[in-house]
Amino acid sequence: MQIGYVQFSPALGDLGANIEQIERFSAKFTDGGLYVLPELCNSGYNFEAKQQAHETSEPIGESQFVTFLTELCHNRHVHVVAGMNERDNDLLYNSAVLVGPDGLLGKYRKMHLFLNEKDYFAPGNIGLPVFEVDGATIGMLICFDWIFPEVWRILALKGAEIICHPSNLVLPGRAQKGVPAHAMMNRVFVVTANRIGTERDLTFTGNSIICNPTGDILLAASATEETVGSVEIKPSKACDKKVTPRNDIFEDRRPEDYGKLTD
Repeated sequence: MQIGYVQFSPALGDLGANIEQIERFSAKFTDGGLYVLPELCNSGYNFEAKQQAHETSEPIGESQFVTFLTELCHNRHVHVVAGMNERDNDLLYNSAVLVGPDGLLGKYRKMHLFLNEKDYFAPGNIGLPVFEVDGATIGMLICFDWIFPEVWRILALKGAEIICHPSNLVLPGRAQKGVPAHAMMNRVFVVTANRIGTERDLTFTGNSIICNPTGDILLAASATEETVGSVEIKPSKACDKKVTPRNDIFEDRRPEDYGKLTD
């Protein structure tokens, strides 16, 4: 299975320009691949006001962005995970959608909001779902979710073999150090698709990465250049949770002693 990232600079408040950019990048997609795009790549990120956040959002069921992704996936024979500004009645969610050749397969709403996101978005309220893509189990997290080890472990316990991580990271090098550790500790593949560029007072750090279940970085992008990167993997390697012949990261857990996590 081919998994990859698209690293670019979405335009704030310009859905048409963002669709044009993604269409251009899709020429580099490999048939049958799974590609991850950055966080909020339909709308841009650093809104000037709540009104701008609302005006650039879409209900998923009526989304021009999701319709475009469906057509792209159908034409390119791929699956895509993309961050989007989702409107649900009067609430906005920082969401990620999983789209394939036949349309929307599922979504995730960001649980841990970062900085000014708290002014615009409601915290995710649909938990941590997993989905099947070509025989592989897929989970999704978004940007600042990376710092919370609990969500990685829950997705792994649900059978996720690949965790897709659309991001707009602004803390240089932090997630790029932490994500490989999460991949290793949960023995999963991870695709972190970060954006580049500057919006108002925020500069994004690029350095998108793909990690394997032993925490090795299989592919890394630069800090500033737009790029499409992909590698071929065997998702089933994430099913092996053994660290030694006598140690399994799931079987050796002691959940009866972990109650403090939910106090």
